[in-house]
Amino acid sequence: MPLAIAPTDTKLRIAKLRVSDQRLLQRLRELGFTDSGELEIISHDPNGGSIVLIKGTRLALDRQLSSHIYVC
Repeated sequence: MPLAIAPTDTKLRIAKLRVSDQRLLQRLRELGFTDSGELEIISHDPNGGSIVLIKGTRLALDRQLSSHIYVC
C-alpha cells in the first residue's frame, strides 16, 4: 500500500520506491528509504503529506512523494 494511506503508529517495511527521478531516488536511499527498510508513520497531514520516523530521524514528505513509496 502507498505510504500516504498506511496506518500511523505502526512499524512498516518499505516494499518499493516508485520514483522515476534518479537524483530523488538516490537522496531517498541516502536518508534510509531502502528496500526492506523500516519506518514508522507519525502522522498524516490533511493535505496528504506524512511525517515519518526512519533511522531515528523525523522527515516530512509531501503527498506526491508519499504516494510513490510503498510499504507493507
